[in-house]
Amino acid sequence: MENKMFCYQCQETAGCVGCTVSGVCGKKPEVAAMQDLLVYVTKGLSAVTTKLRAEGKTVSPDVNHLITTNLFITITNANFDRDAIIDAVEKTLSVKNALLAEVNDKFSLPEAAAWSGAVSEFDEKAAAVGVLSTENEDIRSLRELITYGLKGLAAYTKHANVLLQDDESIDDFLQSALAKTLDDTLGVDELVSLTLETGKYGVDGMALLDKANTEKYGNPEVTSVDLGVRENPGILISGHDLRDLEMLLEQTEGTGVDVYTHCEMLPAHYYPAFKKYPHFAGNYGNAWWKQKEEFESFNGPVLMTTNCIVPPAESYKNRLWTTGAAGFPGCKHIEGGYGEKKDFSAIIEQAKVCPPPTELETGTITGGFAHNQVFALADKVVDAVKSGAIRKFVVMAGCDGRQKSRDYYTEFAKKLPEDVVILTAGCAKYKYNKLDLGDIGGIPRVLDAGQCNDSYSLALIALKLKEVFGLDDINDLPLAFNIAWYEQKAVIVLLALLHLGVKNIHLGPTLPAFLSPNVANVLVENFGIAGIGTVEDDLKLFFG
Repeated sequence: MENKMFCYQCQETAGCVGCTVSGVCGKKPEVAAMQDLLVYVTKGLSAVTTKLRAEGKTVSPDVNHLITTNLFITITNANFDRDAIIDAVEKTLSVKNALLAEVNDKFSLPEAAAWSGAVSEFDEKAAAVGVLSTENEDIRSLRELITYGLKGLAAYTKHANVLLQDDESIDDFLQSALAKTLDDTLGVDELVSLTLETGKYGVDGMALLDKANTEKYGNPEVTSVDLGVRENPGILISGHDLRDLEMLLEQTEGTGVDVYTHCEMLPAHYYPAFKKYPHFAGNYGNAWWKQKEEFESFNGPVLMTTNCIVPPAESYKNRLWTTGAAGFPGCKHIEGGYGEKKDFSAIIEQAKVCPPPTELETGTITGGFAHNQVFALADKVVDAVKSGAIRKFVVMAGCDGRQKSRDYYTEFAKKLPEDVVILTAGCAKYKYNKLDLGDIGGIPRVLDAGQCNDSYSLALIALKLKEVFGLDDINDLPLAFNIAWYEQKAVIVLLALLHLGVKNIHLGPTLPAFLSPNVANVLVENFGIAGIGTVEDDLKLFFG
């Protein structure tokens, strides 16, 4: 049968309405269909696990990990491999059927918990359970908002899980919330409450990951990262998974192959544990959307550990490798489960016969301003605020993207008053992190806390400043929020900030297409959520 699609989960969705012919990201309708089905059967499995817990039974970590991995697979730009997604659907149905046999009260479960079709039925079922299967616009909007937040939460907890850190309460909530998106008895008010509760667990999930990363690799510290290249062949590692990077560094040691980071892997250089590797060369390139030209010029193999794959050109497709939740048809995939050591020998052997990278730029870039490092500088920061040297901070975290409208963030950074400091995390920083914005009394005007999940650091910094200044309300800080979003990890960051009480967040370059007018009004009226205007108008709005 012909596959039709409707997808509006990312910022680049066609016409800010929905991709219906093919995804702007490169996702084909037949892939979108299997992702819809994977989300559906994962919700069905979650309804079963939620029922088992209610009956006093336990759910194994392996099942929790399967659910978070499934959600990660469906995040924008993560997995384009239909066959791999079909395998995930089949595995999920098998696990669900085994657990379903343990449930005493099967009659109250939703249809998704009972459905178990053959592969030949997958396309037909996928067409019936996609986004538009919820007819009421506001209920659909809230269900999708919650689901996208849970996808972001799943991505962050997955990175903690591979470092052998789990939190049963997060998995319990994530699965019960997925199940509730199938519950037709829940109205707008209940789903709004569930949306805010999702933000609470977003904070918990980011805290779990922060704990996992810092206990394993140390607290990030201010670090100067080389942007040039060396004469050895190299492997470029992109995405977010620090455990994958650690295994790659261990296995490339002494091979004559250097390792470079790309995009969201840049902040790995800030962790003390990785500094012991002399072949950890530096960062190559910029944000994810420039990868076609940059992967071409890198010359060696590229390892994608998570999302943000741009469908590769044939000229370098044989050098693009995936692992974890990532996948692309025709690209080699490196297997390895939770706690297992992955074998990177094949990608290393390919690297050895490739030319060294072609140089894109020279110089260095400085980052590492996560919460522990900023707390160490707290007195200096507070003094700068009290003296008037720093008038205000602006949080410009989030995602980058290829749309021309995103040049707004570069121009905004360039035109900021010289007594304003940018707090950033995520790949949004590539819009301005290589500008010469100077410093204020030794404090750089761009403080990079790390990856998108390290937005948690920015929240902790804000809460610390609230404490230091003796304020009752976080919104009384000299702090503005001008956040760029692209995909579902930015959604959970937004919900986490709302849970923490942050108001008047500006979100761009467009508001999400999945917010119905009524749901958007709820966010505007209760939290002051707004879009962006012109650079000049927004500068006046934020800074007078």
